[in-house]
Amino acid sequence: MGRDPAECRGVGAIRAPAIRIVILAIGKQRRGPLADLQAHYAARLTPPPAIVELEERRKLPPEPLRAREAELILAALPAGARLVALDEHGASWSSRELAERLAAWRDQGTATLAFAIGGANGLGRAVIERADAVLSLGAMTWPHLLVRGMLLEQLYRAQQILAGHPYHRD
Repeated sequence: MGRDPAECRGVGAIRAPAIRIVILAIGKQRRGPLADLQAHYAARLTPPPAIVELEERRKLPPEPLRAREAELILAALPAGARLVALDEHGASWSSRELAERLAAWRDQGTATLAFAIGGANGLGRAVIERADAVLSLGAMTWPHLLVRGMLLEQLYRAQQILAGHPYHRD
């Protein structure tokens, strides 16, 4: 009789390759506690995520700036990647739901998954419309540079949930 799949985690179990994570983020992270938080969780992920910092240096009014930042994000989006836009009006997923979504995408053969984090004015409409999913980190407003560390921690947590590690507690 075969073994329960839950018992086979990591023991000869055939799995789809890990998804390559790309974070497309508006703004430059400077040295300090937010950069340390970002580096801490990025280093824990396997494979390590690519963090692409994008910045429009021209001083533009809010709407043209959001549109320009959307162009930068979409231009940096790897070909064939699924896109998850982080937006306050998106769906709220639990950590376990994020893990399940990542596992489903992995099992469907998704090679690259990109997360888009807008600037201080949020994401431009073009990114939201192109996104395969729109995710909210809650009803509160978070500084866009802090969101990177929060997202990376949730991706690490999801990885640990999928590995059956006790890091996450329901």
